[in-house]
Parts: sequence; C-alpha cells; structure tokens
Amino acid sequence: MTRLDKDDVLAGLFGSWDDIDALLSTLSDEQWQAPTPLPGWTVHDVAAHIIGAESVLQGVPTPTADCDVSALPHVHNEVGVRNECWVRHLRPEPPGAILDRFRAVTGERRRVLAQMTDRDWNAETTTPAGPDTYGRFMRVRTFDCWMHEQDIREALGVWAADEVLARPAASQTLEEVTSGLGYIVGKLGGAPDGSRIAFELTGPLQRTLRVAVNGRARVVDNFDGASPTATIQLDGVLFTRLIGGRTTAEQNQNAIELSGDTEVARRIAEHLKFVM
Repeated sequence: MTRLDKDDVLAGLFGSWDDIDALLSTLSDEQWQAPTPLPGWTVHDVAAHIIGAESVLQGVPTPTADCDVSALPHVHNEVGVRNECWVRHLRPEPPGAILDRFRAVTGERRRVLAQMTDRDWNAETTTPAGPDTYGRFMRVRTFDCWMHEQDIREALGVWAADEVLARPAASQTLEEVTSGLGYIVGKLGGAPDGSRIAFELTGPLQRTLRVAVNGRARVVDNFDGASPTATIQLDGVLFTRLIGGRTTAEQNQNAIELSGDTEVARRIAEHLKFVM
C-alpha cells in the first residue's frame, strides 16, 4: 500500500482544480467547443468528464446515455463508457452552467477530503492503478486533472507558464507517472536484462528518472556509479503527453534526443503510452 502525505496530495489536487477553474473562466463560448487531443471531446467535454469523475466519488449515479456509447470508436472499456455517459449527459449545458457545476462539485470534494481522517486516507480501496490506499487514488486524480488541464491548454494553444508548472500538481503527476515506469520500460518497451534507462526531462519539469532492468524493470534512485545504457532526453511536459497517449514519438522526432543504445531507447520512446 502506498502511504502518501494527505496535505501534500491535497495541495496538488486542489491546486489543479484552481488552475482549471482559472483557465475555464477566461474562455469564450467558441473556445469551449475547441477540439482537444482526446478523440471526440471538446474543451466542454473535458470539463464535463472531470465533473462526472468527482460526482461519482460523491456517490452520484452515472446518468444513462442517449446511445450505446460502448460502440463509439474512442470508448475502449467500462471506465470509458462511464466517462462518455457523463460527457453526453452534460453536453447540452451552456459553458456558464458547466463552470458552476465544476465549482460546486470540486467545492464539495474539497470539504469532504479536508475532513477525511488519516485512517480513511490510508485505507485500502479500488483505484485505477489497482488496490491501494485512498490517498494514492487521490494522487491519481491529481494526475488525471493535471493531464486534462494540459488537454485544454493544447486545444487553446495556450501552454502553462513556468510558475504554473512549478506548482505541486505537476510534481505529483510525475510521481504518479514514475510509479509505472518499470512496466513501461520492461513490458511495453522490451528493454533487455541489464539495461539502465535514463529519462532526462528538460524544461520547467527538469529531472532525471532512472529504470534498471535486473530480472525485472524497476525505478531506482541511481545506477550505483554505472552509466545508463540508453538515454531519452525530452521536455518534461512532452514526456507526460507521450505517457498519456496525446501524441507520439514519431510526431516529435525533432524534440526527442536518444543516446547510448539508440535502438532500445527508440523502442521505449515509441511505447511510452500508458494511459488514455
């Protein structure tokens, strides 16, 4: 079980909601209908999805859709079905009403989460990452909300300033991403035994993430003085976009630098998509 500091996680989650609120508050009606990198979804739909996710956590039943959403090409599983039901249910509502709903549900979630006891925070529950603590679930929520903020920004062509990316939500997003790097490198990227893979993230999210493959791939703090066998260097925000399946390595060849065993590095870069 992953035990996380409640105040730290909530600072990221609440901060993410604040940033999304500030962003949505500036939009024209036309901008609300801008298509995002998520197939079939506009900015309005992304906001509706976040409302739906937080509403479910408050015990609100998922509404019935107006069609068989499981047949839609961008819906791949039961979670996708539930998400699409909320999106279609809220699609007729005007932007002002969606913003009011967003503020209402996140306000209620703030109240509930702030009052949660440490025992409940650390209790085991079902999360999108498998059985883990409720606190881990809330870090996943931070990851999801932060990623969707970037979806909205990409739709509008307005990327976050460095000071925004320095806030806790971005760091927690990378912490959540890092927890899955062993699987990405070992299973999806097929790094051979003995590999030492370094992800050198540049820009405001600058840091180095390391994965060693010794029987199984796992994230490590260092390589005990050894050099990486393969290095993938790219901007930190681009890294999260690749992880989220919003873009591909092929579409960003000029922005990704590979060194060492470039064949392994390229294969990993091409298989970074972990969530969508």
